[in-house]
Amino acid sequence: MTVFNLRSLRLRSGEQHREAVEVQLEPLVLGGQEYVPEPDPTPAELAITKATTGTVFELSFRVGLHGPCFRCLTDTALELPIHAREYQAANPGGDEELRSPYVDGDTLDLSSWARDAVALELPDKILCRPDCAGLCPVCGRDLNAEPHVHEESGSDPRWAALDALRPDAG
Repeated sequence: MTVFNLRSLRLRSGEQHREAVEVQLEPLVLGGQEYVPEPDPTPAELAITKATTGTVFELSFRVGLHGPCFRCLTDTALELPIHAREYQAANPGGDEELRSPYVDGDTLDLSSWARDAVALELPDKILCRPDCAGLCPVCGRDLNAEPHVHEESGSDPRWAALDALRPDAG
């Protein structure tokens, strides 16, 4: 886990601190499949700006995720540019909107913040290519490598009682 010590910073209002950091990222598990971030650790740029009412944190990096395609399960690589921003009020009171979940006392949890930022940037489905055909629901073969169709088989005998109720049956 990568953390940044905020205690060493002595920023006045309007000042900014920039630093190159390396962030340790945990693999993401989506739909029971693991997506491994590369490179590990991931080089990132951290910017901390002191405002009159609090502190603004910015984290920028590029990360590649390697794991299976959602449709055909072939190995897939996804490149994501990440730019995340957080705000921590100097006096948040009881308002959770003014408090960053990644700041705990004098430490900034970069690993958790980066993991959540990556998760928010993910597409709906991680695909090997936009027109991925997926796997055949009958035999399980990859339809991208072997496009095919199966002959229509008779209906499942478990549905026979319902098939008899159809108006066009019989």
